[in-house]
Amino acid sequence: MSEVEAFRALHQNRVPGDPLVLPGPWDAASARVFAEAGFPALSTPSAGVAASLGYEDGETPADEMFAAVARIVRAVEVPVSADVEGGYGLAPKELVERLLETGAVGCNLEDSHQGVLKDPARHADWLAEVRAVAGERLFLNARVDTFVRGVADPERAIERAALYVGAGADCVYPIDAPVGVLPLLRAGIQGPINAFGRPDGPSLAELGERGATRITFGPGLQRRSTEALTEIAANLKQHTDSMQHTDSRQHTDSRQDTDSRQDASLR
Repeated sequence: MSEVEAFRALHQNRVPGDPLVLPGPWDAASARVFAEAGFPALSTPSAGVAASLGYEDGETPADEMFAAVARIVRAVEVPVSADVEGGYGLAPKELVERLLETGAVGCNLEDSHQGVLKDPARHADWLAEVRAVAGERLFLNARVDTFVRGVADPERAIERAALYVGAGADCVYPIDAPVGVLPLLRAGIQGPINAFGRPDGPSLAELGERGATRITFGPGLQRRSTEALTEIAANLKQHTDSMQHTDSRQHTDSRQDTDSRQDASLR
């Protein structure tokens, strides 16, 4: 079984309450951590990778994103899917070729650009072209951005999802869908559904019970790592400042002792 076949199989026959959990590595080191923890596959977050490269979300040059994905793939022995945002304006053939060159088994593709939803029919046609070029070599996760762009009606998300599944998407991702809406989405969407996991949100099991086939975290894990590192840095700086203060006091005390001895010798 190839890696993409193994990855696709992970999405099949999931029982409610047992979704596929895909941590999002932002570099090779974090990928190794997740793989060594026992996760069967990973899914890179574009925003997390952007932060690791010094860019704002959505501003990473395509070459740097593909290079980062390739480093992550090389670092682990589990399948890796890549968030490549809206495809960077690449034609389907070039996009597929570049993804396959990284070693990724799949990709996440958004249906909005610069905060504006794309025409769903045109986007579905584009996804169909990507599928035609990729064949079964890539797992396509089609992101549905209605909720994140302020369209609260779940029917609009279901309509887009139907078009994308019809175009060949393996999975759809109604990002930021309210937890209470997941059962309705599950009932109206054919195939796997990706839900967005949050540290302060519902449990992974609850998301699965409500209809999520798989769960990703966007840049959440990278941001929590940064928060932890910020705390470590603050503690280290506090310790360093304390040592410097102690050294300064010891130097002052030593100088005062020396001055006192010199004064005594002159008496």
